[in-house]
Amino acid sequence: MNPMSSASALTAPTSRAWVGHWLMAVAALHTGVAFLLLRQPLLTLVERGVFNSVGQDPVAAATAWFLLFGLLLAVLALAITPLERLGDAVAMTRLGWGVLLLSVLGVLLMPASGFWLALPAAWTLIRRGRAG
Repeated sequence: MNPMSSASALTAPTSRAWVGHWLMAVAALHTGVAFLLLRQPLLTLVERGVFNSVGQDPVAAATAWFLLFGLLLAVLALAITPLERLGDAVAMTRLGWGVLLLSVLGVLLMPASGFWLALPAAWTLIRRGRAG
């Protein structure tokens, strides 16, 4: 096998890179919902001075995690887009399984949630990873 041909195949750009963009949109929606529905708890965190503002308050903790999850999903989306464009099959497969497991767990714990929106992305990453 020619090492150059496998390297070229790994870095062959694809025009079908949509998963990272999809997850970024889900992250933006998630963060927007946090600011709309959790405005008062977020303001409370700011009023408490942000640093160590959660304490033992379960509403503050849920609010912080809700906001942080949206930001973490955005970071993940930023990493996935170049992997899709490069066609990194191993990385896409691993991330796909991770997103799938996280989404399924989220759906099981909270069926009325946005975790469903990550399932198409997970499926696509796994499928593309196996095809590569």
